[in-house]
Amino acid sequence: MPPLPPITQALLLINVALFCLDLAFGHLLSQFMALWPLQSGYFMPWQVVTYAFMHGSMGHIFFNMMGLWMFGSELERIWGPRRYLQFLLASVLTAAACQLIISMLGGWMNPTVGASGGLFGLLLAYGMMFPNRTIMPLFPPIPMKAKVFVAVYGGLELFLGVTGTTSGVAHFAHLGGMLGGWLMLRYWRGQPPFKPGRGPHRF
Repeated sequence: MPPLPPITQALLLINVALFCLDLAFGHLLSQFMALWPLQSGYFMPWQVVTYAFMHGSMGHIFFNMMGLWMFGSELERIWGPRRYLQFLLASVLTAAACQLIISMLGGWMNPTVGASGGLFGLLLAYGMMFPNRTIMPLFPPIPMKAKVFVAVYGGLELFLGVTGTTSGVAHFAHLGGMLGGWLMLRYWRGQPPFKPGRGPHRF
């Protein structure tokens, strides 16, 4: 197993440390760092970033950190720390924006936590950069090409979000993370809706 690149390693450690501190202080950190709806009266500007470092349960953080390790490590080695952080930030912010809009339209008052928005952005990038690479997801445990995996998960999130089949899961934040990742890749490549860059890009 190759060594973890520095940013991915730091993000794993920060997330785990904050999760432990949040548990130790009775979820006090979550009250300030979770993403609260605009109409709740608890929203603060920093929450559009800090929510991505908070998690609601052991299973929540375990699967998010495993995804960060699986997809983020290789992308960081290819992009380098700076572009990797730019990409993650774009995915996290777009996920937050989508969740705030949906919460306002739906009149929801519950806060949002988790790194899933950034993770879904990484997932999209992985599928676009390595479309024919075979991966073995945990759910379902069936080998499939990365592009198929991304399409299945994206379609499932859209279906669950529109139908409201599951509660307590920010499906539109996940889709927002994918949107932010897609836009960032288009920006780097100088593709619409952005102006052409200085030349072809390897991403």
